Amino acid sequence: MRILVMTVLWMAVASVFAATPVQSTFLARSFDGPSGELKYRLLLPENFDPMQKYPLVLFLHGAGERGDDNKAQLTHGAELFLAKRQQFPAVVLFPQAPENDYWAVVEAGRSSLPFSFSFPYTSSNNVPPTNAMNNVMALTSHMMSKPFIYTDRMYGIGLSMGGMGTLELLARQPDWFSAAIAICPGANPAISEQYSSDLALRIYHGAEDQIVVPELSEQVAEKAKNHIALLERKVYPGTDHNSWDKAFAEPDFLAWLMAQ
Repeated sequence: MRILVMTVLWMAVASVFAATPVQSTFLARSFDGPSGELKYRLLLPENFDPMQKYPLVLFLHGAGERGDDNKAQLTHGAELFLAKRQQFPAVVLFPQAPENDYWAVVEAGRSSLPFSFSFPYTSSNNVPPTNAMNNVMALTSHMMSKPFIYTDRMYGIGLSMGGMGTLELLARQPDWFSAAIAICPGANPAISEQYSSDLALRIYHGAEDQIVVPELSEQVAEKAKNHIALLERKVYPGTDHNSWDKAFAEPDFLAWLMAQ
């Protein structure tokens, strides 16, 4: 009986620590960046052939997924890529920002709702990137050098803090991305002046968002529409900060991105 009980307990413990299908499929990797180590997850197409070329997708997570476990960044969005892996074969990067870092250069006031944000980086100054962004740009550049990456089909996705990072990255590297999706983001609207004229950008936001108020993405959209090829913004009524679940449920979420 004692052996049976111990076996059951061991199986229960093992199940807690067993990797999920997402964690098993997204390969755990580490990159030695210019600002230190960057942990990331890598999804390769099924039956990956290094002699073929594939699109590259960079996914930037939100503030709640920061850390050093190289797992939390898969919380939102990873399952979507896994479900669409056959339909949209691509090389997908999920980097993880350290606990106290940001993707974008941002000054945040979190003491009361709504949160307040200031974005020092604009099109007219030389504010350096955060350590996390510096490493992400180095990792992306490293991946672009691989012969199996189709550099004319590179895409960015980010939510919340990652949406801010996506909007900033489009300005810092305007020649990299054909299209991007930013979910509940914010940025200094002036950075859109640096965006590529060929860029296609989609923005999703919740109308009741008190963490990143929708006016922040509205200001960016109004400014960016004069500088880029395509801009679409969708606001979900009655939705708070978690607009990503509804965005991921859009039937053409990845189809639109990959078509650009």
